[in-house]
Amino acid sequence: MAKSVMIQGTMSNAGKSLIAAGLCRVFKQDGYRVAPFKSQNMALNSYITEDGLEMGRAQVVQAEAAGIKPQADMNPILLKPTSDSGSQVIVHGVPIGTMPAKEYFAYKKTLIPEVEKAYRRLEEEYDIIVIEGAGSPAEINLKKDDIVNMGMAKMADAPVLLVGDIDRGGVFAQLYGTVALLSEEERARVKGLVVNKFRGDKTILEPGLDMIEDLCGIPVTGVIPYADVDIEDEDSLGHHLSGTEKGKKTLVDIAVIRLPRISNFTDFQVFSCMPEVGLTYVNRLSDLGKPDLILLPGTKNTIEDLLWMRENGLEAAVLKLASAGVPVFGICGGFQMLGESLEDPFGVETETYRGRPVEGLKLLPVRTVFGKEKTRTRVTGSCASVGGILEELSGMEIEGYEIHMGETVRAVPPLSYVMEQNGSHLAKMDGCQRNHVYGTYIHGFFDREGIAETVVSALLEKKGLTAVRNEEFHYAAYREQQYDRLAAVIRESFDMAAVYEMMGIDSNRMTDSRKEDSE
Repeated sequence: MAKSVMIQGTMSNAGKSLIAAGLCRVFKQDGYRVAPFKSQNMALNSYITEDGLEMGRAQVVQAEAAGIKPQADMNPILLKPTSDSGSQVIVHGVPIGTMPAKEYFAYKKTLIPEVEKAYRRLEEEYDIIVIEGAGSPAEINLKKDDIVNMGMAKMADAPVLLVGDIDRGGVFAQLYGTVALLSEEERARVKGLVVNKFRGDKTILEPGLDMIEDLCGIPVTGVIPYADVDIEDEDSLGHHLSGTEKGKKTLVDIAVIRLPRISNFTDFQVFSCMPEVGLTYVNRLSDLGKPDLILLPGTKNTIEDLLWMRENGLEAAVLKLASAGVPVFGICGGFQMLGESLEDPFGVETETYRGRPVEGLKLLPVRTVFGKEKTRTRVTGSCASVGGILEELSGMEIEGYEIHMGETVRAVPPLSYVMEQNGSHLAKMDGCQRNHVYGTYIHGFFDREGIAETVVSALLEKKGLTAVRNEEFHYAAYREQQYDRLAAVIRESFDMAAVYEMMGIDSNRMTDSRKEDSE
């Protein structure tokens, strides 16, 4: 049976996901078969596995750090918010319906056996499971039938590392208050405290570390600096959505419209890794300016977010820029917005517009009708004969995944051709293009080697510039480097011997290659 360790936090966005990813990479480097697990995730960033099942991207990132393929068992329950008080509920990768928060709170105890089944399957396959909690274990109003924090720790009999975020201030109060609100049995499971996102001189922090250890009766297992690593964030709380890096000098400016219900913003992460590109997330008209490319991302509610753009003036600004020759590229919901109209006959997205067509941006001659069935597929294929500024994409191979409720009818040539879907051969058209406006249903469209570079080169050429790189950019290799950098930070900042000990593993067990490295 696998050993386990669980990462819980004093609050959302304390850094649990990245610490879990870092530990996954450390254990992989040490020769263990390791897998991530999060019983219940709430996020709009999702992913489709090779067998067509949907899961949260945080566990996908952690699986990638562990060097394994993502599978739905790593995230058996995914909640995708549809409103302030309701979410689509996805169990074992398949949507089972949309529930108000109160209804789901009562329903979730029936899912405990499903969570345990998924965990036990992983337990049989791997040596170590790194479990991530959600929010805080001290939400005393949510403890009943808990399946994601201490309830999960008990199910897995896992030691817990409790993470506090010093960057927000009050980290000692966070840690002490959380521990104080736990029951005696729960406190006994917390084997280490972790201070995350630390900046400055650690010697100034050390008296506080001694005091918090005395107050809680729990050792401090790690003080993690504010690490300069570029790894996908779990959700829209991530720093990637706060704008362009300060002080970054760029040749190409790309604007992503930050929709209120933005999903899968990681579709554009590759651009942020390129030194010549400034990637800005825009939710106000005054911040749009005149970018070289406008990206419309996916959204959990295409109609409502389109109307939001219409109300705040961003729609008119995008149309004006498009008419001036600025290219516009939409993915999934962003692609649907670019069309002539959107229709929701069954109230799938919103009851307000059930049966009432909503006018789109009319930049592409397509029409979308929302149905009751969700498309969940992994695809590979190639770009069609692409026109306009991105003509160099023509014939290039692409891969990614589709997650959408609508079906779109086009009146002009597609952007790409899908040749394989969920491992089966087929031929179908995807997306649409007209002049310098492009749309696709394929998430991850820009991630395939060469795609993003071709787009940026075309934008530079339009400005009479060329990219100057010391070496060729490879996104997959870049991601691997970032996981290794994160692992190095974890090793330097954590008492890894203590982590192994709390899991009941001899910390001296290492692969031959790591022994050689350490010698």
